[in-house]
Amino acid sequence: MNTLKNKVQLIGNLGNDPEIINLESGKTLAKFNIATNESYTNAKGEKITDTQWHNVVAWGKTAQIIEKYVTKGKEVAIEGKLTSRSYDDKDGNKRYITEVVCSELLLLGK
Repeated sequence: MNTLKNKVQLIGNLGNDPEIINLESGKTLAKFNIATNESYTNAKGEKITDTQWHNVVAWGKTAQIIEKYVTKGKEVAIEGKLTSRSYDDKDGNKRYITEVVCSELLLLGK
């Protein structure tokens, strides 16, 4: 069990164009979301598609590749790790977010 670690692999389609942020430190950050779909047949024999949305962030060279080649609707495979953080919104309410920090990216489809 010691070899298990925080690892996520997803294949999905981008829901929007990536947001690219060039930080003052010179680092590049890409933020985007992907949709993954799972289909099943319910008890009535109807085909149901369940779509889950995942927030993804990428840094450095991975973010630069995303900036050049990835747009809304593209199918991608990503690998990374899950991270959770909290922040206070403009009304002072504490909000929580879980993101996939992408370390590997593979462009799929056409």
